[in-house]
Amino acid sequence: SEYFMMRSDSLKFANVQLNGKYSFQYVENSVFENCVFDTKDAFWHAKNVIVKNSVVKGEYLAWYCENVTFEKCKIIGSQPLCYCKGLKLVSCEMTDTDLCFEKSEVEATITTPVISIKNPLSGHIYVPCAGEIIRDDKNSEGEIITEKKCSCA
Repeated sequence: SEYFMMRSDSLKFANVQLNGKYSFQYVENSVFENCVFDTKDAFWHAKNVIVKNSVVKGEYLAWYCENVTFEKCKIIGSQPLCYCKGLKLVSCEMTDTDLCFEKSEVEATITTPVISIKNPLSGHIYVPCAGEIIRDDKNSEGEIITEKKCSCA
């Protein structure tokens, strides 16, 4: 399925499995619980969305989203959560995630190591360790708090 539920409002999904591309783009005021999504470019430009106890797999997750919260989720895939405003991650796992949080306003507590974090704009990212922290943008002021050094994620 491509562009599933694009531009929808007030969605409430529970226990849903979905494979597709570009799912939930531009959705607003929605809640997703206990779901498994395998979809690239999901949640682009989403606003006021909560995703709980779910697995979200796919590259470029939730770019340009605003006020989106992932709570106790497993996030899998390359370059997730970039160019976001008001992004929150609460006790989330991240697997095979690189170049995370580029130019994002983020408050995140991550329970697993990540491959790399790139230029978070603002906020705080708590993570056990990051294989690489990339800071090549002078406007990147997000704080990355690691528990330990790690050679790889």
